[in-house]
Parts: sequence; structure tokens; C-alpha cells
Amino acid sequence: MAKAKVYFTKKITPEEIIKMYKAVGKELPGKVAVKMHSGEKGNQNYLRPEFVKDMVNYVHGTVVECNTAYEGARNSTEKHRELIKEHEWEKYFPFDLMDAEGPDLELDIPNGKVLKKNYVGKNMANYDSLLVLSHFKGHAMGGYGGALKQLSIGCASSAGKTLIHTAGKVSDQKELFNNLPEQDRFLEAMADAASSVVNYFGGNAVYINIMKNISVDCDCDGNASAPCMKDIGILASSDPIAIDQACLDLVYNSTDPGKDKLIARIESLHGIHTVEAAAELGFGTRKHELINIDE
Repeated sequence: MAKAKVYFTKKITPEEIIKMYKAVGKELPGKVAVKMHSGEKGNQNYLRPEFVKDMVNYVHGTVVECNTAYEGARNSTEKHRELIKEHEWEKYFPFDLMDAEGPDLELDIPNGKVLKKNYVGKNMANYDSLLVLSHFKGHAMGGYGGALKQLSIGCASSAGKTLIHTAGKVSDQKELFNNLPEQDRFLEAMADAASSVVNYFGGNAVYINIMKNISVDCDCDGNASAPCMKDIGILASSDPIAIDQACLDLVYNSTDPGKDKLIARIESLHGIHTVEAAAELGFGTRKHELINIDE
């Protein structure tokens, strides 16, 4: 597989997000779903609606999200909708909680390493293309969170999230923490689930990773640690594996002493294995060319 192009800028502004989208050179057709993280109650690091509103409106997009599978302010439709209002997600653009009502949309994964099916919010069927707008940071279970996490856990319904986290054992969120698998199996399940969403959209997708407020914790943590590194920049690609690998490379190659905390989090959970497993599935490549559009 040829190297994937990943575009990069150190400038982190609403205007630069659009510039990075344009650099990829792929016009997203039809009705566009913009996958974002709505931010757990109390989290201070998530990407704010006002920061991304120009990008969302540029593609006439609808921001999409799903309910969680753990205790918090987003694990039921009623509570999640309250938080969506509190975080002002509907102030600038349409917002769709894709699994607000069942039944889930079931995606087959015939070549999955761990999962043979994935459950996503049923409203995914209403969209023709996908813009994955990710906040790159650490993650307490996956090691790091980027495009692949947004495609997998992010697009999955509560049942789908449980299925991924338990490597296919159960889909009832009440049984989640009694069925946690060996770590690599969970990471492989994430890669499987990500592949199903990529295949569903058939190439009609663009990925943007924003490396700001880089904490060791995810935006799903209501008491997340403060950022441990200085902001790095914005990356964009049509390849979700390449963009995550490029972000990881930027962290490892950084001169910021705070990177040690993030690297420790990633390595303690074998986070790189998600990228490895995804590459083996063949829906993208880790090999990439980083193109600095500032130069």
C-alpha cells in the first residue's frame, strides 16, 4: 500500500480546520455526519462547539454522537440530551444523538479479528458521508484517543460500546465490567469496529485530528488531568490509520518534557496495538507522508 498523505499545520484556529479539510481534497457528498465527542460533564479539555462551528457549517454537517456504556452524564438519552444543551451543542448547527432510540444499526465485520458485528446508532443510516473531527489525547482504557477511537467506540451505541469493550462477549452495559477481556483483544475489537464504519461509508470520509489540550485522560473523564503537553497542531487525512500514526509520531518525536506522561499512558495500555490491528485489516496504512502546509 502506498504512503497516505497526512497534512499538518501548527496553527490551531477555526479557519485552519477548514484549510486542513480543503488540503485533503475530498468533497464529502450528500448529508454529512460530523463525529465529535460531546464531552463528559466536568471535563475541561474537549473541543467546544464554537471552535468547530465554522467547519461544521462549511460542510453543512450535523454533529453526531452516541450514548455511553458507563456511569456518568451521557449513559442515557435523557441525561445526554441535558448535557448536550448544557454544552451548547445545538447552538450553532444540528446535533443528532444517533442512538437516542433503538433499534441499533448492525454492521457486519466478516474479516474481524475479534468482532463479527458492530452496533452503531441507527441514525447513521441517514448520512452519506462522514467527517471525523477528533481531539487527540490520552485514554484510560485505549491508551490514546484519535480517529480510530471515534470511528469505533464513538460511533457505537451503548450496546456496541459494551460489545467492543468486552471483545464481543456481551452487549448489555450492566455486564460490561464483569467481562473485560485481555487488553489486546479489546484494542483489536476497536480496530474491527472502526473498519465496519469505514466500510459503511465506502471512502466518503475525511479525518481531522486536533492536538490541543493534550491530557493523558479522555474527554469522557469528568475529572480529567490538565494537559501535560503544549499544543501541537491540526492534522487531516483521508486515512484514519495514517492520521493516528502521524499524531503518535509527533508525540514521540516532541521535545516537550510533558510527553513522557502521555507516552507512559499509551505504552501502559499497549495503545499502539490499535493502529497495528487496524493496519492488518487493510482499511488504511501506517505508512504516511507528513505534509506541512505552513512551509
